[in-house]
Amino acid sequence: MALTTQQEKKIAVALFAVLAALVLYRLVSLEETKTAPLTFTHGMKVSSPVRGVMAAPGGASDPLLVFFERRVEKYPGVARDLFRMGSANGQAKRRPALVTKPIATVTLPTSTIPVKTPEEMAADLARADLSRFRFLGYLTDRDSSLFLSKDGELFIVKSGDRILKNYQVKAVGKDHVVLVDTITKVEVRLELTGSAK
Repeated sequence: MALTTQQEKKIAVALFAVLAALVLYRLVSLEETKTAPLTFTHGMKVSSPVRGVMAAPGGASDPLLVFFERRVEKYPGVARDLFRMGSANGQAKRRPALVTKPIATVTLPTSTIPVKTPEEMAADLARADLSRFRFLGYLTDRDSSLFLSKDGELFIVKSGDRILKNYQVKAVGKDHVVLVDTITKVEVRLELTGSAK
């Protein structure tokens, strides 16, 4: 529904009349500014419960001494100092002294701790990684395709094939597979999954 120019003019005049009425009402109902006498006049001296300025005994050169002396002074009008660590009478709570006992030193014999060489550590890591393989089965006796899995990944290999980067299928039997790590020469025998041991 489109408005004609005559209707638009009537709406504009009505809006202008409402605006003029609001401005006129504001001018008529304008309040006078309120004033109050000043509490403090110019040059008047006022006493305050705030602590006065204090100088350090050694002069104003050491603000740390001023700070510590101000902490001893009671603040007027306050029953308790939240920042003071102590009781209400000003006495600091004393902690019991720590009793220190001499620590007995224990010497361990160095011969009981076996130290592995880097080669032994690499062999242990390879053995642990090879033991994560599972021998799932084989396709046929004649073809000798094997199904191996490791961490959810399936491998179809034959005798002599390489798996991943440095593992190789060394020997195959009906119910076992021998895997070898080509770097460390570690061998692991895997039994057929589900077979009786």
